[in-house]
Amino acid sequence: MRLRIGSRGSQLALWQANHIGALLRERGHDVEVEIIHTTGDKIVDVALAKVGTKGMFTKEIEDGLASNHVDLAVHSLKDLPTELSDRFEIVAIPTREDPRDALCSVRYSSIEDLPQGARVGTSSLRREAQLKGLRPDLMVHPLRGNVDTRLRKLQSGEYDAVILACAGLKRLGRTETVKQIISVDKMCPAAGQGALAIETRAGDDEVRNALAFLDDTASRTETDCERALLRKMGGGCQVPIGASATLHHGELHLDAVVASPDGSVVLRESATGENADELGEAVGEKLLQRGGAKILEQVYGQQVAVPEQP
Repeated sequence: MRLRIGSRGSQLALWQANHIGALLRERGHDVEVEIIHTTGDKIVDVALAKVGTKGMFTKEIEDGLASNHVDLAVHSLKDLPTELSDRFEIVAIPTREDPRDALCSVRYSSIEDLPQGARVGTSSLRREAQLKGLRPDLMVHPLRGNVDTRLRKLQSGEYDAVILACAGLKRLGRTETVKQIISVDKMCPAAGQGALAIETRAGDDEVRNALAFLDDTASRTETDCERALLRKMGGGCQVPIGASATLHHGELHLDAVVASPDGSVVLRESATGENADELGEAVGEKLLQRGGAKILEQVYGQQVAVPEQP
């Protein structure tokens, strides 16, 4: 079967598309990768949280699916909005890579080891808020660009440290400056971090069946739980919300965080359960009730509906 994969043009996106392509070729499919430039790729000089466009790394790729230009899309799951158009479906979440964040540095071994006022690069409001909660003295500066660009800025001395997703560094074989894998209780990852999402047109049974073997039940269950929390809290991919679920012997454990951008308020919550959606929603509601709604209202500059107490 001939399958055309739509992908962003970044080095990491192409690694991901080619990785899935190789697995499909092993099954005898004829695969080609089409590069599609997205809004998020074109805006490179502004922190992502300030752009705030939902689906800014996915919309143009979904347009390609809708117009039959491509047959499937390979996304980083954390870039996909929690509300998917009914024209599309996520047919597979392959086995997930390490979802945690990593501190990369040339000179310093950990967040704790950074000197007073050290320059740390990240364009993620979630990372910045939790980092400031741990170390209010640090100077956090915007950092955009692909993994190579970010690491080059670190190595040239522009930053004392940068924080990047473990998964991308591992996939690209660029772990040489990783000094600390940051534990979830210090820096809760983004919902879906480390996971890929394979998206197709809804109802395209032939393509869905060809991709079914890629779906990993545990990875899907964990990320469903994390995305349920994000949906409950009304969050896109650029808000100071973290969610990390792990499935162990049929039981899910969810750690979650919402933090004010300056790190002065960091609310953490965790719980266990068996139903991914129910657990995500319950923990999301707890965080909203404890003050998360107020934080998000300030971030969005608008009212976030706080669920009524049952």
